[in-house]
Amino acid sequence: MALIAAHPAHAEMDDLVGQALQLQNTGQSDAAYRTLKPQLEARSSDPDFNYIFGLAAADSGHKAEAILAFQRVLAANPEHTQARAELARVYAMAGDIDTAREQFDTVVNDPSLPDPVRQRFDRIVRDYDKQITGGGSSVSGFVDVSGGYDSNINAATDHDTIVIPLFAAFGPGTLGTGAREQGKAFHEVLGGLSGVTAVSRQTRLFASMLGNWRENYDSSAFDQAAVTGTAGVGHTLANRDVLSLSVQAQQFWLGGDSYRLSLGGIGQYTKRLGNGEALSFSAEYFRLNFDGDPLRDADRYGVGASYAGRTFIASISGGHEETRRDAGDHLSFDFARVNLGIEQPVASKLALVAGIAGEVRRYDRADPLFLARRKDEQLDVSLGLKALLSDDIYVRPRLTYSRNWSNFALNDYDRMTASMAVRYEF
Repeated sequence: MALIAAHPAHAEMDDLVGQALQLQNTGQSDAAYRTLKPQLEARSSDPDFNYIFGLAAADSGHKAEAILAFQRVLAANPEHTQARAELARVYAMAGDIDTAREQFDTVVNDPSLPDPVRQRFDRIVRDYDKQITGGGSSVSGFVDVSGGYDSNINAATDHDTIVIPLFAAFGPGTLGTGAREQGKAFHEVLGGLSGVTAVSRQTRLFASMLGNWRENYDSSAFDQAAVTGTAGVGHTLANRDVLSLSVQAQQFWLGGDSYRLSLGGIGQYTKRLGNGEALSFSAEYFRLNFDGDPLRDADRYGVGASYAGRTFIASISGGHEETRRDAGDHLSFDFARVNLGIEQPVASKLALVAGIAGEVRRYDRADPLFLARRKDEQLDVSLGLKALLSDDIYVRPRLTYSRNWSNFALNDYDRMTASMAVRYEF
């Protein structure tokens, strides 16, 4: 909120208060605060001193001292509109919206208040009312269209033949086209819509729908599509930490046919650390149902932790996927994953976007064909740019590389993609 006025209670002031006021008006709040602080005890009954000291303390981050200073001004002069408005502002800065609104109510009812200032304060009071009731409702979304080239659309080996231990006596076997690496151009469309509505000041309901469709040129067998729906509730605790619980469902199609349905839930606790940073802990459970392949049906359990900074996010997660039929237990596995993502501005409308992730998977039982337990280590790297064309449109050129090392030759592969995307957010 802009200051109502920068004038003290009396027309005249001494040099010390005048010097502090000049510093305050030129944006040097810290210097103004340091100038007045040594005289606080001696001049605690001076309204001029307290008013300027309150301004300097508020704008330099000393909110408790500012509140006390403005209260001393009002104790000497309850009709000091500027001091009451500033007191309301500091209460709002401190997170006490209820008290801030009460103070502003007193200000806007002052008949001497100029109409333009009254209108501004009316808007502030309406905004506080909205915050008190939880913030109202909002809807947002995005559409992302991209195209490029994928060196390995089916995440397959580049070998033409492999030896399967169970049939080793027959020599190497020739792999079919679908089991060998295929490079194709592709295009993809992603879209999402999300909404949130307040139940109370601390509790909100949220829901989202995310869809994507990817088509490969001249190879429809590996086209992909998915729809993911999420709904849940988030509750802000007294210390401003957030606890959320949500349910999620996803339908995945491969080659135009239904491939997998997953249903589950996610719980998350987020600790706010200030300066836009946060620490989160999560736990999840999903039931996976594979069409036409009941041996792969599984229950997936996972836990994770992440740290979000202003320009990066780091996370670690792990868990277990357990098939629901003993005959498929060679497909059950433990997993652990670490991830680092960075979005670093390099110009006013340009940011460098990069990521690196590693995952380890260890399977429970020996595979009946390869006569050994499968072991995988995977590395994923991405590098791109995010160029803002307008407030809600940007373009994103991107390169990605994946390498999966496996003791099964059939699952040992690498993959590279190059793409260009245009994204619209609303």
